[in-house]
Amino acid sequence: MPTPLPGPDFENLLPPDDDEVAFIARGIGAACAEGAILSELQSAVLGTLTESMTGVAVDFSRVESVSAQEFAEGLADRNAMFRTRLVQVMELGRMILPEASPEVSARVIEFATELALPDDLISEMRSMVDTSRQLVASDIDRSAYISNLDLSSFTPLQSPDDNIYAWSNTVLRDELAERWRNLGNLEAGTLGRGVFDFYRARGFRFPGEEGSAPPVLAQHDWVHVLADYGSTVESELEVFSFISRASHDPRAFTLLAMVIKLFQTGDLASAAGIFQADAGHLAVGGMPERVADAFRRGAMTTREPDFLATDWWSHADKPLSEVRSHFNVVPKSEQAVAAGSVGPWEAGGISAFQDAAGRDLAVLEGREYESFGASVL
Repeated sequence: MPTPLPGPDFENLLPPDDDEVAFIARGIGAACAEGAILSELQSAVLGTLTESMTGVAVDFSRVESVSAQEFAEGLADRNAMFRTRLVQVMELGRMILPEASPEVSARVIEFATELALPDDLISEMRSMVDTSRQLVASDIDRSAYISNLDLSSFTPLQSPDDNIYAWSNTVLRDELAERWRNLGNLEAGTLGRGVFDFYRARGFRFPGEEGSAPPVLAQHDWVHVLADYGSTVESELEVFSFISRASHDPRAFTLLAMVIKLFQTGDLASAAGIFQADAGHLAVGGMPERVADAFRRGAMTTREPDFLATDWWSHADKPLSEVRSHFNVVPKSEQAVAAGSVGPWEAGGISAFQDAAGRDLAVLEGREYESFGASVL
């Protein structure tokens, strides 16, 4: 019997204490363990994520099990958003299993049902209970999250409602490209100039030009600069973890699912008009700590409901430090930096392919190449 959501006067809005964190860990571990055993990667990711978000260290290889009903009853005073975020962590644990598990998929749905989460969310999860794990780009591109993004503040296409096209297709519009090129006229140290330099160093084409990223996907490039993340595959995992957790719309979890299925499991061959599968990167040493810290930083941001729908042009001419303060983008943790998290202007902040593309573009445009400090590790 599902545990009903509490009324507004009975919601517990306080951060969980040590005992509740330990209880939550039991539920998460029980939901996504196959054969009552978590994989090494599951234990690492769930453990670092829990500690980063709560400050409480939990050894997920040793947590005791709990039933879905007991778990829901123990969270009777927690609201729908709190419960949804926990189920998303269960889903993260499920997604990074070495092989597809209908058993785990069904169990996560059981937990979501007992937590009285909305029928549409459970229905979407139920559609994923199969043995193939095979997705196509359209599954992501046409998700409820992408389809309902509010693009009215920057309208990258002819129609502000054409979300899917703006997310998955390159658009040839010179007036759009010129707007991006003009970022190069801004003062050094501003957010917009940082984005301009980010593109030039990597040989990226500006939205509106042939070979560019789709306009909505290009929105995430501002976050690379804003949140101080490089542009390697590992950094993409950090950026989309940051954005998905920062969003007020829990359906932004779609973004995290996309990069996990592109860059860890390889279940998704391609997505967003430009990304291609390159599996195994979440399992690289230090990545659980880096992704967990990106979650923490995203959760602490303020003011903006969704960074993919932000009007970045209204912030382009402001000093980067001022924009970070505006959105409360806190510094990376010492653990994330020690684990290898780098910014766009550091060693390891650019891939070999991007470095070569940046140099080729500089030759084509008849100028000296400038990496602005970025180099291949």
